Amino acid sequence: MTETGKTKKKREINKSEKQKKIKKPEKQKEINKPEKQKEIKKTEKQIEINKPEKQRNEEKSKLKGMIKKEFNGDNLAAFIYITLGAVIAAFALEEFLVPNNILDGGITGISMFINHFLKTQLGILIFIFNLPFIIIAFIKNGKRHFFKIVYAMILFSCMTSVFSDMPDATFDIILATCYGGIILGVGVGLVLKGGGCIDGTEVVAILISKKTTLSVGRIVLLFNVVIYSIAAVKFGLDRGMYSLLMYFITSKVIDIVDIGFDNTKSVMIISDNGGEIADVIYEKLGRTVTFISGKGYVSNDTKDILYCVVTRSEISELKQIIHGVKGSTFTTISDISEIVGNHVKSS
Repeated sequence: MTETGKTKKKREINKSEKQKKIKKPEKQKEINKPEKQKEIKKTEKQIEINKPEKQRNEEKSKLKGMIKKEFNGDNLAAFIYITLGAVIAAFALEEFLVPNNILDGGITGISMFINHFLKTQLGILIFIFNLPFIIIAFIKNGKRHFFKIVYAMILFSCMTSVFSDMPDATFDIILATCYGGIILGVGVGLVLKGGGCIDGTEVVAILISKKTTLSVGRIVLLFNVVIYSIAAVKFGLDRGMYSLLMYFITSKVIDIVDIGFDNTKSVMIISDNGGEIADVIYEKLGRTVTFISGKGYVSNDTKDILYCVVTRSEISELKQIIHGVKGSTFTTISDISEIVGNHVKSS
């Protein structure tokens, strides 16, 4: 064989070896493809698994943020008021009213009436009957006062169960009516002062008052008259009258504690951001305001003077609205003895 033939054979052998070397990594790539696909699928599955965990963590962080907002320095005093008020109200209910068949108003009164036949824990009935009104408050008002309302109702229900095992304070009907009404008024007044609520009728009455010309006090009174009429039929006319007397004592004490339902307040706000405050008041309270133009004596700057009329149960929320607006504000709140004419509410 000639040298040229040998060299040709060598070239052909080298070519085949090179082709084999090229095919090997291609085969290796083909082998590795399913493994990579498996890894990609695993990571996709892991991402899908982690999605709900991330959502849960986000929800937890949101909930923690809401709780922090509710329990910050500004609201600490409010929760102290609610705690003291719920304990005091539960004490008055179990120690003075229940033993003497004197009914409270609202959902609590209905719970007391039904408990007379069922002989179960009064606190459980109060919470169960208030539950629909808690949901209504959450739907209508959102998360603004949700924690306070739920906290007040749960604590009040639990404390009634605690005080039910204690000996009754008195069986004298006059003492039970007077002192039970006074102590209950102090407790309910403190709860309302803190922005809470221990009876669902108050929530509904506030919502109805925003849609009608009826005041909150009138709505609550009409509801309670029905309850006291039932009490008079079942327990006797004298018990119905004592229950009504206790209600009026409680209402007056609530008024003294500074959260009475029946009294209205006039509010005058002097601010640089009157339009913003007016919008928030109308949105959250359903109250319109009257603008008066003014001028500062020292600064000589023009000021917005807002005048509006609110119920005392709305004072706490109005203060939060004013504090939440940036800029300088000066507010005065005064009693009103009488209102002639109608004031517009949001529909």
